[in-house]
Amino acid sequence: MSKLTHIDGKGAAHMVDISAKENSVREAKAEGYIGMGPDVLEAIKANSMKKGDVLATARIAGIMAAKKTSDMIPLCHPLALSKVAVDFEFRDDGIRVQSTARLTGKTGVEMEALTAVSIALLTIYDMSKAMQKDMVIRDIRLLSKTGGKSGHWTAAESLA
Repeated sequence: MSKLTHIDGKGAAHMVDISAKENSVREAKAEGYIGMGPDVLEAIKANSMKKGDVLATARIAGIMAAKKTSDMIPLCHPLALSKVAVDFEFRDDGIRVQSTARLTGKTGVEMEALTAVSIALLTIYDMSKAMQKDMVIRDIRLLSKTGGKSGHWTAAESLA
């Protein structure tokens, strides 16, 4: 009926059976951006937010979220991740967040990388909203993935 992997021949949603797949090293990188005013950006840089160290908290939140992706997104397989990294880059009008997720296994880690970025961005927002409520989270996307049957894929260019 459908070429979608999470839909069976009768149109019902199901978890994909990956038991016959070969293990391979799989890695995914994702990015996202949060725009904010210069006063908020400076407070984060100076680590002077009343709620504490925004970037350290966002990094931990992103890593924890990647590890819990299958609890939040239906039909995702629980994965034994070997690496999750969350990094930040200050821009003139905000912060770019990038994540990397890696494992040796039977299924990809794209959702884990995207989840890490999303939750890190939401954590930055949560810890900074007392100073600015109209921050904008945008451009969350997959940058690259390697491993598995489909091999290597890279996005054309960075948006943020």
